[in-house]
Amino acid sequence: MRSDVTLRRLDEGLLQDLLDVAVVDADPHEVMPPVAGPAGWTDERRTAFSRFHQSRSLSAEPAETTYAIVVGDAVVGAARLCPLEGAEHAVEAGVWIGRSHRGSGVGSAVLRHLLVLARADGFDSLFVSTKPDNTASQRLLAAMGVDLVREGDSVTAWVDLVATGQG
Repeated sequence: MRSDVTLRRLDEGLLQDLLDVAVVDADPHEVMPPVAGPAGWTDERRTAFSRFHQSRSLSAEPAETTYAIVVGDAVVGAARLCPLEGAEHAVEAGVWIGRSHRGSGVGSAVLRHLLVLARADGFDSLFVSTKPDNTASQRLLAAMGVDLVREGDSVTAWVDLVATGQG
């Protein structure tokens, strides 16, 4: 595993760094809910990105925990853990990594960090959903021995955090 990849809990200072990397190294549809208007990183979309994270993870009662993915000293993406409603002791993981850092082992390191964090928070299982064309994520999960299920336009997996131990 890469030793230069860390996760730092999102705060207001890191939020600007996260927006900066998103604008330079990702498409809006990869990193945030849809916003009406012309394509690209409009002022409205940048504001919506910040408001989304402020409401989801920086509010007084956050719905999820978001982390900045840091390689060395540079923010390169985001990872999140969101408790699943109706699924006791289960959490959903989400990750986006800037294009220039994809395929370099960052995703594998992030997944391992998320597994440790989810276990430490008392979760027993972790849910992942990705698109069929995200073969890198699917390879990571398959290498862990996780069963992948294709359902329409998504591929899902459940990781048993108890059975997978501390790795």
